[in-house]
Amino acid sequence: MLKPQTILYDQMVKLICTLGDHRDDVNCCAFSSSYLATCSLDKTVRLYHLSDFNELPYSPLKGHTYAVHCCCFSSLGHILASCSTDGNTILWNTENGLKLAVLEHPCRSPVRICRFSPDSTYVVSGAADGSVNVWNVQSFKVCRSGSVKDGSLVACAFAPNGSFFVTGSSCGDLTVWDDKMRCLYNEKVHDLGVTCCDFSLQPLSGNVEGVKYIQMASCGQDSTIKIWLISFADPTGFDMKYKCTLSGHAAPVLACAFSYDGQTLVSGSVDKTVRIFETRTWSILHTLTQHTRYVTTCAFAPDMPLFATGSMDKCVNIWQLEPNQHFTGSALREEPKISVDNWSEEEVSVWLSRHGLQDLVEIFKRHNIDGKELLSLTKESLVGDLKIVISQPNP
Repeated sequence: MLKPQTILYDQMVKLICTLGDHRDDVNCCAFSSSYLATCSLDKTVRLYHLSDFNELPYSPLKGHTYAVHCCCFSSLGHILASCSTDGNTILWNTENGLKLAVLEHPCRSPVRICRFSPDSTYVVSGAADGSVNVWNVQSFKVCRSGSVKDGSLVACAFAPNGSFFVTGSSCGDLTVWDDKMRCLYNEKVHDLGVTCCDFSLQPLSGNVEGVKYIQMASCGQDSTIKIWLISFADPTGFDMKYKCTLSGHAAPVLACAFSYDGQTLVSGSVDKTVRIFETRTWSILHTLTQHTRYVTTCAFAPDMPLFATGSMDKCVNIWQLEPNQHFTGSALREEPKISVDNWSEEEVSVWLSRHGLQDLVEIFKRHNIDGKELLSLTKESLVGDLKIVISQPNP
Protein backbone atom coordinates (compact mmCIF):
# COMPACT_ATOMS: atom_id res chain seq x y z
CA MET A 1 0.00 0.00 0.00
CA LEU A 2 1.68 3.16 -1.27
CA LYS A 3 0.78 6.47 0.34
CA PRO A 4 2.19 9.24 -1.87
CA GLN A 5 2.76 12.38 0.12
CA THR A 6 5.07 15.31 0.49
CA ILE A 7 5.76 16.43 4.04
CA LEU A 8 8.39 19.15 4.11
CA TYR A 9 10.36 19.13 7.36
CA ASP A 10 12.43 22.04 6.13
CA GLN A 11 13.95 23.08 2.83
CA MET A 12 16.38 20.15 2.89
CA VAL A 13 14.40 17.01 3.83
CA LYS A 14 10.98 15.87 2.73
CA LEU A 15 8.93 12.71 3.16
CA ILE A 16 7.85 11.63 -0.32
CA CYS A 17 5.93 8.42 0.40
CA THR A 18 5.06 5.81 3.01
CA LEU A 19 4.91 2.07 2.31
CA GLY A 20 2.47 0.29 4.59
CA ASP A 21 2.23 -3.24 3.20
CA HIS A 22 3.82 -5.22 6.03
CA ARG A 23 1.52 -6.65 8.69
CA ASP A 24 4.09 -6.55 11.49
CA ASP A 25 7.32 -4.83 12.55
CA VAL A 26 9.67 -3.82 9.73
CA ASN A 27 13.12 -5.19 10.57
CA CYS A 28 15.31 -4.13 7.67
CA CYS A 29 15.35 -2.22 4.39
CA ALA A 30 17.95 -2.19 1.60
CA PHE A 31 18.44 -0.49 -1.76
CA SER A 32 19.88 -1.62 -5.07
CA SER A 33 20.18 0.70 -8.07
CA SER A 34 16.68 -0.40 -9.18
CA TYR A 35 14.77 -1.70 -6.17
CA LEU A 36 13.99 -1.23 -2.50
CA ALA A 37 13.66 -4.37 -0.38
CA THR A 38 11.99 -4.55 3.03
CA CYS A 39 11.54 -7.45 5.43
CA SER A 40 9.42 -7.99 8.47
CA LEU A 41 8.34 -9.95 11.49
CA ASP A 42 5.42 -11.03 9.24
CA LYS A 43 7.80 -13.58 7.55
CA THR A 44 7.83 -11.79 4.18
CA VAL A 45 10.20 -9.79 2.01
CA ARG A 46 8.77 -7.09 -0.25
CA LEU A 47 10.29 -5.45 -3.31
CA TYR A 48 9.48 -2.04 -4.81
CA HIS A 49 10.48 -0.20 -7.99
CA LEU A 50 12.64 2.86 -7.30
CA SER A 51 11.07 4.64 -10.26
CA ASP A 52 7.63 4.90 -8.65
CA PHE A 53 7.76 2.80 -5.42
CA ASN A 54 5.07 0.46 -6.67
CA GLU A 55 5.45 -3.13 -5.51
CA LEU A 56 6.84 -5.67 -7.98
CA PRO A 57 4.34 -8.21 -9.40
CA TYR A 58 6.02 -11.18 -7.69
CA SER A 59 6.26 -9.46 -4.30
CA PRO A 60 5.95 -10.37 -1.46
CA LEU A 61 8.55 -13.13 -1.37
CA LYS A 62 7.36 -15.95 0.85
CA GLY A 63 9.91 -18.57 1.79
CA HIS A 64 10.69 -18.10 5.45
CA THR A 65 8.66 -19.77 8.19
CA TYR A 66 9.54 -17.28 10.94
CA ALA A 67 10.44 -13.60 11.23
CA VAL A 68 12.80 -12.19 8.59
CA HIS A 69 15.53 -10.17 10.30
CA CYS A 70 17.68 -8.83 7.49
CA CYS A 71 17.85 -8.40 3.72
CA CYS A 72 20.59 -7.14 1.40
CA PHE A 73 21.40 -6.93 -2.32
CA SER A 74 24.42 -8.16 -4.23
CA SER A 75 26.55 -5.39 -5.72
CA LEU A 76 24.76 -5.39 -9.08
CA GLY A 77 21.36 -6.01 -7.53
CA HIS A 78 20.66 -9.30 -9.30
CA ILE A 79 20.52 -11.31 -6.07
CA LEU A 80 18.70 -10.52 -2.82
CA ALA A 81 19.61 -12.31 0.40
CA SER A 82 17.26 -12.61 3.38
CA CYS A 83 17.75 -14.36 6.72
CA SER A 84 15.38 -15.52 9.41
CA THR A 85 14.70 -17.06 12.78
CA ASP A 86 14.04 -20.27 10.82
CA GLY A 87 17.83 -20.69 10.47
CA ASN A 88 17.87 -20.10 6.72
CA THR A 89 19.46 -17.52 4.48
CA ILE A 90 17.60 -17.46 1.16
CA LEU A 91 19.09 -16.12 -2.08
CA TRP A 92 16.46 -14.73 -4.46
CA ASN A 93 16.61 -13.83 -8.14
CA THR A 94 15.46 -10.21 -8.28
CA GLU A 95 14.36 -10.51 -11.91
CA ASN A 96 11.58 -12.99 -11.17
CA GLY A 97 11.43 -13.52 -7.40
CA LEU A 98 12.45 -17.17 -7.59
CA LYS A 99 14.69 -18.83 -5.02
CA LEU A 100 18.25 -19.45 -6.13
CA ALA A 101 19.27 -21.30 -2.97
CA VAL A 102 18.36 -21.91 0.66
CA LEU A 103 21.47 -21.77 2.86
CA GLU A 104 20.75 -23.71 6.03
CA HIS A 105 22.66 -22.80 9.17
CA PRO A 106 24.69 -25.90 10.14
CA CYS A 107 23.15 -25.96 13.64
CA ARG A 108 19.78 -24.44 12.61
CA SER A 109 20.42 -21.42 14.82
CA PRO A 110 18.33 -18.31 14.04
CA VAL A 111 20.18 -16.12 11.54
CA ARG A 112 20.12 -12.44 12.51
CA ILE A 113 22.27 -10.73 9.89
CA CYS A 114 23.47 -11.24 6.31
CA ARG A 115 25.80 -9.22 4.08
CA PHE A 116 27.33 -9.64 0.63
CA SER A 117 31.02 -9.00 0.07
CA PRO A 118 31.62 -5.97 -2.19
CA ASP A 119 32.30 -8.20 -5.20
CA SER A 120 29.34 -10.47 -4.30
CA THR A 121 31.53 -13.57 -4.33
CA TYR A 122 30.49 -14.34 -0.76
CA VAL A 123 27.58 -13.74 1.57
CA VAL A 124 28.20 -13.68 5.32
CA SER A 125 25.55 -14.79 7.81
CA GLY A 126 25.65 -14.24 11.56
CA ALA A 127 23.54 -16.26 13.96
CA ALA A 128 22.08 -16.25 17.45
CA ASP A 129 24.59 -18.87 18.61
CA GLY A 130 27.49 -16.47 17.88
CA SER A 131 28.60 -18.25 14.72
CA VAL A 132 29.53 -16.49 11.49
CA ASN A 133 29.51 -18.39 8.20
CA VAL A 134 30.95 -17.26 4.88
CA TRP A 135 29.08 -18.82 1.95
CA ASN A 136 30.29 -19.07 -1.63
CA VAL A 137 27.53 -17.53 -3.75
CA GLN A 138 28.17 -19.83 -6.72
CA SER A 139 28.49 -23.17 -4.91
CA PHE A 140 26.07 -22.26 -2.07
CA LYS A 141 28.45 -23.91 0.40
CA VAL A 142 30.17 -22.68 3.57
CA CYS A 143 33.79 -21.93 2.74
CA ARG A 144 34.86 -20.40 6.07
CA SER A 145 33.37 -20.07 9.53
CA GLY A 146 34.11 -18.66 12.96
CA SER A 147 32.39 -17.64 16.16
CA VAL A 148 32.45 -15.07 18.93
CA LYS A 149 32.77 -16.03 22.58
CA ASP A 150 29.52 -14.59 23.86
CA GLY A 151 26.20 -13.32 22.58
CA SER A 152 24.32 -13.35 19.29
CA LEU A 153 25.66 -11.79 16.12
CA VAL A 154 23.34 -8.93 15.21
CA ALA A 155 25.43 -6.61 13.01
CA CYS A 156 27.83 -6.98 10.09
CA ALA A 157 29.56 -4.68 7.58
CA PHE A 158 32.22 -5.20 4.91
CA ALA A 159 35.08 -2.78 4.35
CA PRO A 160 34.67 -1.11 0.95
CA ASN A 161 37.64 -2.99 -0.52
CA GLY A 162 36.46 -6.34 0.86
CA SER A 163 39.70 -7.07 2.72
CA PHE A 164 37.92 -7.48 6.05
CA PHE A 165 34.51 -7.33 7.67
CA VAL A 166 33.18 -6.41 11.09
CA THR A 167 30.59 -8.17 13.22
CA GLY A 168 28.77 -6.82 16.26
CA SER A 169 27.29 -8.88 19.08
CA SER A 170 24.47 -8.57 21.58
CA CYS A 171 27.13 -8.52 24.32
CA GLY A 172 28.58 -5.27 22.96
CA ASP A 173 31.66 -6.57 21.14
CA LEU A 174 32.97 -5.51 17.75
CA THR A 175 35.07 -8.18 16.03
CA VAL A 176 37.10 -7.58 12.88
CA TRP A 177 37.79 -10.57 10.61
CA ASP A 178 40.15 -10.76 7.65
CA ASP A 179 39.39 -12.75 4.50
CA LYS A 180 40.85 -15.89 6.10
CA MET A 181 38.60 -15.53 9.17
CA ARG A 182 41.46 -14.47 11.42
CA CYS A 183 40.41 -12.14 14.23
CA LEU A 184 42.17 -8.80 13.80
CA TYR A 185 40.41 -6.93 16.58
CA ASN A 186 37.92 -7.58 19.36
CA GLU A 187 36.70 -5.14 21.98
CA LYS A 188 33.57 -4.39 23.94
CA VAL A 189 32.44 -0.99 22.69
CA HIS A 190 28.74 -0.65 23.59
CA ASP A 191 27.26 -1.50 26.97
CA LEU A 192 24.27 -3.87 26.67
CA GLY A 193 25.00 -4.68 23.04
CA VAL A 194 25.82 -3.55 19.52
CA THR A 195 22.82 -3.14 17.22
CA CYS A 196 24.29 -2.03 13.88
CA CYS A 197 27.49 -0.96 12.12
CA ASP A 198 28.24 0.60 8.74
CA PHE A 199 31.26 1.81 6.74
CA SER A 200 31.63 5.03 4.84
CA LEU A 201 32.64 4.26 1.25
CA GLN A 202 34.77 7.38 1.03
CA PRO A 203 38.33 7.44 2.49
CA LEU A 204 39.13 10.36 4.73
CA SER A 205 41.03 13.29 3.29
CA GLY A 206 44.25 14.28 5.02
CA ASN A 207 45.64 10.76 5.28
CA VAL A 208 48.51 10.36 7.72
CA GLU A 209 51.87 9.18 6.30
CA GLY A 210 50.22 7.87 3.18
CA VAL A 211 47.83 5.60 5.08
CA LYS A 212 44.19 5.82 4.04
CA TYR A 213 41.66 5.71 6.84
CA ILE A 214 37.99 4.92 6.39
CA GLN A 215 35.26 5.68 8.89
CA MET A 216 32.94 3.19 10.48
CA ALA A 217 29.93 3.89 12.68
CA SER A 218 28.58 1.54 15.33
CA CYS A 219 25.49 2.00 17.49
CA GLY A 220 24.04 0.22 20.44
CA GLN A 221 21.76 -0.27 23.39
CA ASP A 222 23.71 2.41 25.29
CA SER A 223 21.91 5.09 23.20
CA THR A 224 25.12 6.20 21.47
CA ILE A 225 26.75 6.11 18.06
CA LYS A 226 30.52 5.68 17.97
CA ILE A 227 32.79 6.65 15.09
CA TRP A 228 35.93 4.65 14.31
CA LEU A 229 38.92 5.19 12.02
CA ILE A 230 40.19 2.03 10.34
CA SER A 231 43.08 1.31 8.00
CA PHE A 232 44.18 -1.92 6.40
CA ALA A 233 47.22 -1.51 4.19
CA ASP A 234 50.56 -3.26 3.94
CA PRO A 235 53.09 -2.81 5.41
CA THR A 236 51.29 -0.98 8.22
CA GLY A 237 48.75 -3.76 8.69
CA PHE A 238 45.41 -3.32 10.42
CA ASP A 239 44.72 -0.33 12.66
CA MET A 240 41.46 0.70 14.35
CA LYS A 241 41.09 3.89 16.38
CA TYR A 242 38.18 5.34 18.32
CA LYS A 243 37.30 8.83 17.07
CA CYS A 244 34.21 10.18 18.84
CA THR A 245 30.78 9.45 20.31
CA LEU A 246 27.58 10.96 18.94
CA SER A 247 24.81 11.60 21.42
CA GLY A 248 21.33 13.00 20.96
CA HIS A 249 19.07 9.96 21.00
CA ALA A 250 17.15 9.45 24.23
CA ALA A 251 17.01 5.64 23.95
CA PRO A 252 18.89 2.73 22.32
CA VAL A 253 20.03 3.37 18.75
CA LEU A 254 18.95 0.47 16.54
CA ALA A 255 20.29 1.47 13.13
CA CYS A 256 22.85 3.68 11.40
CA ALA A 257 23.85 4.17 7.76
CA PHE A 258 26.27 6.37 5.80
CA SER A 259 25.25 8.07 2.58
CA TYR A 260 27.23 6.94 -0.45
CA ASP A 261 29.17 10.20 -0.63
CA GLY A 262 30.16 9.76 3.03
CA GLN A 263 28.95 13.21 4.01
CA THR A 264 25.81 12.17 5.90
CA LEU A 265 24.99 9.62 8.60
CA VAL A 266 21.41 8.64 9.46
CA SER A 267 20.35 6.83 12.65
CA GLY A 268 17.11 5.37 14.01
CA SER A 269 16.20 4.79 17.63
CA VAL A 270 13.84 3.38 20.22
CA ASP A 271 12.97 7.03 20.92
CA LYS A 272 11.01 6.89 17.58
CA THR A 273 13.19 9.52 15.93
CA VAL A 274 15.51 9.57 12.94
CA ARG A 275 18.55 11.81 13.22
CA ILE A 276 20.66 13.10 10.35
CA PHE A 277 24.29 14.02 11.06
CA GLU A 278 26.78 15.68 8.76
CA THR A 279 30.13 13.94 8.99
CA ARG A 280 32.51 16.91 8.90
CA THR A 281 31.65 18.25 12.36
CA TRP A 282 29.16 15.52 13.39
CA SER A 283 26.49 18.09 14.13
CA ILE A 284 22.81 17.10 13.93
CA LEU A 285 21.19 18.55 10.82
CA HIS A 286 17.67 17.21 11.30
CA THR A 287 15.51 15.20 13.67
CA LEU A 288 12.59 13.43 11.97
CA THR A 289 9.58 12.37 14.01
CA GLN A 290 7.23 10.74 11.49
CA HIS A 291 7.37 7.19 12.91
CA THR A 292 5.08 6.30 15.81
CA ARG A 293 7.12 3.38 17.20
CA TYR A 294 10.76 2.25 17.41
CA VAL A 295 12.82 3.01 14.28
CA THR A 296 14.55 -0.29 13.49
CA THR A 297 16.32 0.27 10.18
CA CYS A 298 17.63 2.90 7.77
CA ALA A 299 19.37 2.75 4.38
CA PHE A 300 20.51 5.11 1.62
CA ALA A 301 19.90 4.66 -2.10
CA PRO A 302 23.21 4.21 -3.95
CA ASP A 303 23.07 7.12 -6.40
CA MET A 304 19.91 9.07 -5.62
CA PRO A 305 19.32 11.56 -2.78
CA LEU A 306 16.91 9.15 -1.07
CA PHE A 307 16.94 7.17 2.13
CA ALA A 308 14.44 4.84 3.76
CA THR A 309 13.54 4.27 7.40
CA GLY A 310 11.56 1.34 8.78
CA SER A 311 9.80 0.93 12.08
CA MET A 312 7.80 -1.24 14.42
CA ASP A 313 4.84 0.88 13.26
CA LYS A 314 4.84 -1.48 10.20
CA CYS A 315 5.72 1.36 7.83
CA VAL A 316 8.67 2.29 5.65
CA ASN A 317 9.13 6.00 4.99
CA ILE A 318 10.97 7.24 1.90
CA TRP A 319 12.79 10.52 2.39
CA GLN A 320 14.43 12.85 -0.09
CA LEU A 321 17.43 15.02 0.67
CA GLU A 322 17.69 18.06 -1.54
CA PRO A 323 20.73 17.94 -3.87
CA ASN A 324 22.63 20.59 -1.91
CA GLN A 325 22.11 18.60 1.29
CA HIS A 326 25.53 16.94 1.34
CA PHE A 327 24.83 14.75 -1.67
CA THR A 328 26.85 14.57 -4.84
CA GLY A 329 25.74 12.34 -7.65
CA SER A 330 29.35 11.59 -8.58
CA ALA A 331 29.94 9.79 -5.28
CA LEU A 332 28.58 6.43 -6.28
CA ARG A 333 28.79 2.96 -4.82
CA GLU A 334 32.18 1.36 -5.42
CA GLU A 335 30.91 -1.53 -7.50
CA PRO A 336 31.16 -2.86 -11.03
CA LYS A 337 29.01 -0.67 -13.27
CA ILE A 338 26.67 -2.19 -15.86
CA SER A 339 27.16 -0.75 -19.35
CA VAL A 340 24.07 0.94 -20.73
CA ASP A 341 23.48 -1.70 -23.41
CA ASN A 342 23.03 -4.28 -20.63
CA TRP A 343 20.43 -2.24 -18.73
CA SER A 344 17.09 -3.90 -18.08
CA GLU A 345 13.81 -2.08 -18.68
CA GLU A 346 13.62 -1.34 -14.95
CA GLU A 347 17.12 0.19 -14.92
CA VAL A 348 16.11 2.44 -17.82
CA SER A 349 13.04 3.52 -15.81
CA VAL A 350 15.20 4.36 -12.78
CA TRP A 351 17.59 6.34 -15.00
CA LEU A 352 14.69 8.36 -16.39
CA SER A 353 13.42 9.12 -12.88
CA ARG A 354 16.86 10.26 -11.72
CA HIS A 355 16.98 12.78 -14.54
CA GLY A 356 13.54 14.23 -13.89
CA LEU A 357 11.85 12.35 -16.75
CA GLN A 358 9.25 10.47 -14.71
CA ASP A 359 6.57 11.31 -17.28
CA LEU A 360 8.36 9.09 -19.81
CA VAL A 361 8.60 6.00 -17.61
CA GLU A 362 5.23 4.51 -18.59
CA ILE A 363 5.81 5.21 -22.28
CA PHE A 364 9.21 3.49 -22.21
CA LYS A 365 7.78 0.52 -20.27
CA ARG A 366 4.91 0.18 -22.74
CA HIS A 367 7.42 -0.08 -25.59
CA ASN A 368 9.79 -2.38 -23.66
CA ILE A 369 12.74 0.00 -23.93
CA ASP A 370 15.84 -1.63 -22.43
CA GLY A 371 19.45 -0.43 -22.60
CA LYS A 372 20.07 -1.50 -26.19
CA GLU A 373 16.83 0.13 -27.34
CA LEU A 374 17.70 3.28 -25.39
CA LEU A 375 21.03 3.64 -27.20
CA SER A 376 19.34 3.23 -30.58
CA LEU A 377 16.70 5.93 -30.02
CA THR A 378 16.79 8.96 -32.28
CA LYS A 379 14.79 12.16 -32.37
CA GLU A 380 12.75 10.67 -35.21
CA SER A 381 11.95 7.46 -33.30
CA LEU A 382 11.05 9.40 -30.15
CA VAL A 383 8.52 11.46 -32.10
CA GLY A 384 7.35 8.88 -34.64
CA ASP A 385 7.35 5.61 -32.68
CA LEU A 386 6.96 6.70 -29.06
CA LYS A 387 4.80 9.77 -29.84
CA ILE A 388 6.86 11.95 -27.51
CA VAL A 389 6.48 15.67 -28.11
CA ILE A 390 9.86 17.40 -28.08
CA SER A 391 9.60 21.07 -27.25
CA GLN A 392 11.71 23.46 -29.27
CA PRO A 393 13.90 26.01 -27.47
CA ASN A 394 12.92 29.62 -27.84
CA PRO A 395 15.01 31.49 -30.42
